[in-house]
Amino acid sequence: MDHITNLSRYITHFADQFVDSGVKDTVISPGSRSTPLALAFKEHEEMNTWLNLDERSAAFFALGLAKAKQNPVILVCTSGTAAANYYPAIVEAYYSRVPLIVVTADRPHELRDVGAPQAIEQMNMYGSYVKWFHDLALADEKLLFYVRKQASRAVLEATSEQEGPVHINVPVREPLVPDFTMEGLWSNGAPSLPVPAKGETKLSDEQVKRFKELVLSDQKGLIVCGPQTDMKLPEALTNLASKAGLPVFADPLSQLRTGKHDKLNIIENYDSLLKGEDVKNLRPDYIIRFGAMPVSKAYLKWIQKHESQITHYVVDKNSSYREPAGVATHFIWCDPRLFSEQLSSEFEAGSAVNTWLDTWQNFNITAKEEMLRDPEEELNEGHAVVYLSEAIPDQSILFIGNSMPIREVDSFFMSSPKSIELMANRGANGIDGVVSSAIGAAASGKPATLLIGDVSFFHDINGLLAAKQMNIDLTVVVINNDGGGIFSYLPKVGENEHFEELFGTPLGIDFTGIVETYGGDFQRVTSWEGYKKALSRSYNEKGLQVIEVVTSRETHVEFHKERWRNIEEAVRSRR
Repeated sequence: MDHITNLSRYITHFADQFVDSGVKDTVISPGSRSTPLALAFKEHEEMNTWLNLDERSAAFFALGLAKAKQNPVILVCTSGTAAANYYPAIVEAYYSRVPLIVVTADRPHELRDVGAPQAIEQMNMYGSYVKWFHDLALADEKLLFYVRKQASRAVLEATSEQEGPVHINVPVREPLVPDFTMEGLWSNGAPSLPVPAKGETKLSDEQVKRFKELVLSDQKGLIVCGPQTDMKLPEALTNLASKAGLPVFADPLSQLRTGKHDKLNIIENYDSLLKGEDVKNLRPDYIIRFGAMPVSKAYLKWIQKHESQITHYVVDKNSSYREPAGVATHFIWCDPRLFSEQLSSEFEAGSAVNTWLDTWQNFNITAKEEMLRDPEEELNEGHAVVYLSEAIPDQSILFIGNSMPIREVDSFFMSSPKSIELMANRGANGIDGVVSSAIGAAASGKPATLLIGDVSFFHDINGLLAAKQMNIDLTVVVINNDGGGIFSYLPKVGENEHFEELFGTPLGIDFTGIVETYGGDFQRVTSWEGYKKALSRSYNEKGLQVIEVVTSRETHVEFHKERWRNIEEAVRSRR
């Protein structure tokens, strides 16, 4: 059997098994050694293929697409440093539990470690940041069942337990172009590989009884929901909170602040409230947390302050240890939605009323009034979020940059009946790849908006090419305070003579020409009325729409501190 026959049948069965296993999206970066892989995925009539020239951008694009579709996405690149450019996105995928299937082409074994061009050490190159690695055997028609098993296993490994990235390295000999006119390609009677059945983790009867007794006791309880992606959890969790009479601290990425579910017990202003000394001194007797640790640093300091006085429970679907606060914690490895449904079934319908819940609800109303108070004429980051939350379309995605944007959303994005999925790369919390991730999320077909700072926007500016080449619609709001605004919150650092050079890092860039180069429409706004009109217009236009909101780093910190002081005074006067 000649090489082309072996390669053609082997590589098409490999691609076909991914489709059989439910994977329908592949992000490809061009290269020579990956030719058979790229062509096989492109030839498959049931596979969506996305071309992204830059591997670093491609990996973050795939990350965003996988987040939005909540399904694995395949990445394909050539050998050498192309694969190394995937690394930051793989790290993010690992920590944020996103299933990526990384497929790297490689030189055959005889060309490894001998100085061959574009050949680097690709064995286990992503280390512990992938859940599973396999170096595929060279193409052989006798190994069709083997190659299908590896594709099937890659999907299983990426989606089982804690979801995450996996890596298959594919050595390929030349010639590299398969013959797709041959018979016996694709499935062609290949044995069907069963999809493993996934069980659901539930509380035992004894655990249900114990938590019911806890809720019915005289102890003050609190539910906290950090970043999580299960869109069925909000209904179940808020139903439990209503029946049990528990306040819910809802992180912006919890998916609890938006949607049709009951929000009566949602406390979205807890970060601002916990800046005040009086509120800091309040404490629950126990906390049940779902999802990852919330964005709020004030919450982190609060639970550390009362470390020995609060019993902590963390409910996670799979065995893990997500507790960065360093407090003693009881881990409950159970599906959060099932936990909520099992426990809420033990209580009668209707909202339980108690002083503890009433206190937090009143605090939340007070804080919301202050945070939403009409802004001054000067543009600011907080009200940029407020007006964005009012303008963003229902049934859409809001992708949020790290550093200050996610914190502004935490403070100023209030509960809404709109069905908005809030996303961010909060696994490793980096500023790299955010533009590409947002474009990947928009590629899912849902209307999408990106809120991002100027430094982070600059960091991934080449990601805009994907939006141009794939005709993807995206509204981008760039908060431009000419530098790294988050560093202004560091104690005393602003007083240092080197602050502006090392931390402020002003860019001094006019993004107009850059955006237009990538086929986008750019608008710089100078008033709130102009901002509102620009948002409205962007959602009625196709393609890339970039709105720049110019703000001041000099007034940014004081603006927030003033709001926090006013909240503290208002809470104190109403107690």
